[in-house]
Amino acid sequence: MKKTVVAFALCVFLCGIYSVHVFGSSDVAQEIPVKNMVTMLDLGTDKCAPCKMMEPILKSLKKEYEGKASIVVVDVMKKPEHARKYGVRVIPTQIFFDRSGKEVSRHVGFMDKKSIVSVLKKLGVN
Repeated sequence: MKKTVVAFALCVFLCGIYSVHVFGSSDVAQEIPVKNMVTMLDLGTDKCAPCKMMEPILKSLKKEYEGKASIVVVDVMKKPEHARKYGVRVIPTQIFFDRSGKEVSRHVGFMDKKSIVSVLKKLGVN
C-alpha cells in the first residue's frame, strides 16, 4: 500500500514537469481539439504508472476510431503549456470535446477502454 501511495505521489509530482507526444504523428503542433471532430485529449507522461497502463488502450482506440474521433495523447513533461492551458493538476487527465470544440467531460486518473468508449458514444461517435 505504501509503495502505491509513493508511486501516485511521484506521478502527481511529475505533473509539474510536463511533455507532449501525439501517437502516430510527428507534428506535435496538432490542433487540439481537432476541428469538426469529437476529440479525446489524454494528458500524462511515460513516467507515470497509470499513464503507462493507458498507452496500449489509447493506441488501440486511435486505430479503431480513425476518421470518426480524434484520440490525442500529450506527454506533459515535454510540453507544459498543454497542462497549463487545460488546468491539469493530476495526471493522467482525459478531456473530451464535442464536434464544436467545447469541453463536455473530464476524468482524472486511469480510464479503462469501456469507459472511454462510453463517453465517445454519448458524444455521437459509433
